[in-house]
Amino acid sequence: MEMSWFEAVVLGALQGLTEFLPISSSGHLLIFSQFFGWSDPGAAFTAVSQIGTELAVIVYFWRDIKRIVSTWFRSLMNPTLRKELDARMGWYVIVGTIPVAALGFTFASQIETTARNLYLVATTLIVFGIFLGLADRYGRKIKSIERLRLPDALAFGLGQALALIPGVSRSGATITTGLVLGYDRVAATRYAFLLAIPAVMGSGLYEATKISEQQNAEWGQTIVATVIAFFVGLGVISLLLRWLTTRTYTPFVVYRVVLGIVVLVLLTTGTLT
Repeated sequence: MEMSWFEAVVLGALQGLTEFLPISSSGHLLIFSQFFGWSDPGAAFTAVSQIGTELAVIVYFWRDIKRIVSTWFRSLMNPTLRKELDARMGWYVIVGTIPVAALGFTFASQIETTARNLYLVATTLIVFGIFLGLADRYGRKIKSIERLRLPDALAFGLGQALALIPGVSRSGATITTGLVLGYDRVAATRYAFLLAIPAVMGSGLYEATKISEQQNAEWGQTIVATVIAFFVGLGVISLLLRWLTTRTYTPFVVYRVVLGIVVLVLLTTGTLT
């Protein structure tokens, strides 16, 4: 069944709202679609709509990104720049992207088919929500982004790769990794946003080639959802970073666990299939 314009608007807003919160945007798109009796929007629609939220990251962090890219390129010819954080950050993002790129390519078929089931989504919401809560509670939170080094960048990347499983949450897994490594909430979150840019943009552009093959999401609906995701996501980034300066991830942990339990109950009773 073809996606309606109303569904595109709702799913686009949902994508923008949940991409940066550690609650899994892909999981929410799948849950909401099933709950309201809509067709699965599909991996291609989900990946392309995420381009909107990543464009929001690029706009929000434009000065940082411009400075990092410029310094990284200049450091290739100027060795004296290689010790600067911006030059190193360029390498950290590249290295951190390798795990998700390699695993995403290797398991692309499973990610687009087998992994898209609500039992898995509900379970990962609960399990990784608990992991986030423990990391937020017991992580030392003493490292700033200036203390980032290559081994930690790779660890962040391995955490991000877990988000290939719907329900894990890209930001949630990456932030959890950062908290375990001892980074403070804002540092872990800002780096998680920057690290996601090449992975999400690459995945979105690759999956864009498959939109015409989808039976339930045409290009028109996908573009509408992507544009809405951009504007909603832009507001969420600002609100989340302000929130984290004084508050914890506890509300998101509770929400994940409750939502996961509710979905499992609905699946068990046959309300969801």
